[in-house]
Amino acid sequence: MAIEKLRVFGGHRLEGVTTVSGGKNTALAIIAAAAMSSEPCAIENLPDIEDIHVMRDILIALGAKVEMDGGVMRIDPSHLQGSSVPEHLACKLRASYYFLGALLARFGTSVVSYPGGCDIGNRPIDQHIKGFEALGATVETDHGRIRVQADRLRGSVIYLDMPSVGATINVMLAAALAEGNTEIVNAGKEPHIVDLANFLNAMGGSVKGAGTDNIRIRGVKRLKGCTYAVIPDQIETGTLMIAAAASRGDVLIRGALPTHMEALTAKLLEMGVRVDEGIGEDSIRVRSDGRHRRVNIKTQPYPGFPTDLQQPISVLLSTAKGTSIIHETIFEMRFKHLDEIRRMGGISRVNDRFAIIDGVPKLMGCPVKATDLRAGAAMVVAGLMAEGQTDIYNVHYIDRGYEHLERKLKRLGARIERLTEEEED
Repeated sequence: MAIEKLRVFGGHRLEGVTTVSGGKNTALAIIAAAAMSSEPCAIENLPDIEDIHVMRDILIALGAKVEMDGGVMRIDPSHLQGSSVPEHLACKLRASYYFLGALLARFGTSVVSYPGGCDIGNRPIDQHIKGFEALGATVETDHGRIRVQADRLRGSVIYLDMPSVGATINVMLAAALAEGNTEIVNAGKEPHIVDLANFLNAMGGSVKGAGTDNIRIRGVKRLKGCTYAVIPDQIETGTLMIAAAASRGDVLIRGALPTHMEALTAKLLEMGVRVDEGIGEDSIRVRSDGRHRRVNIKTQPYPGFPTDLQQPISVLLSTAKGTSIIHETIFEMRFKHLDEIRRMGGISRVNDRFAIIDGVPKLMGCPVKATDLRAGAAMVVAGLMAEGQTDIYNVHYIDRGYEHLERKLKRLGARIERLTEEEED
């Protein structure tokens, strides 16, 4: 079987205009939510990425009719029958567990294998289970499968021990068709939670308070079909912003939501990068001369600095003047990519959840691998910065979450191409 890789020749300035794709994280939750409708739905602005394709395959396996045309997925779940997600599909991505809440709400039962996704640390689902049980469901785990069942779901007050994004979404899904009122206390506030709430409301649901600590859901008897466009991808926006700065570029990013990027923007400004947000409601311009200052970063739930951008910005800090400290509070294994950056000449050390990065004058291109999705984006940023040629392996991680990233970068002036080993022989 051919091994794909990305080859990047560093030192080429990114310049021009690019457009952000639809949000991966919001799309995955909304696709699962569409299974709760009794009528067809059309979801627009979907990114062309592997995770979306897997969610489509899950819906088809459950009995839905699904058509994809460009960035639009048309879903007819009216004849949905299955409530068990096939194991070979569930293991491919983390978001497969959203079908627990969605199918539980519609059929009173759901079975999903423990989800897959990136190996970035402990990612328990205890808060999901706590939420389901508070709504009246019983939860059993057996041989790697999670079975959730309820004769009736009843609204409840659910306090999350931490503002878990996944648990917030799963409880929202289950509560949307439950009897009575549900309140999620200490809920996640991420933009894709707000987008899911808007989608549920567009289907006739009643969700209020999304984007705050307290989300209130009034259960309805049925959800109807609708047409809905997902928001831009916050993490792709941030990755493009960091790539522009890393290449000493001048890039206008369209289709973005500047308010979602405030934590990253603040750190880039602190580093000496110019970030202009007043160009339009959906545009961000990033300019840099490459003389970056050290900063300290602590990842936090939204609206704090996102853990999904920790890896790309740590690469940018590898050549900043001085010593930077990154405190990763979300996932304890999200520094594995620094092993690859050290191969390129970076200097860093990891102590538990802290990474200390000493800036060096430059990185040198060499073969590296993506250790997870966002680490893959970090390797691309490193390749843009490095002197010489960088070959990036495990590109399937990148394909899970970024829509044709190399094409977008190439249009901005990057020297980057996708190859297989056979093409080299």
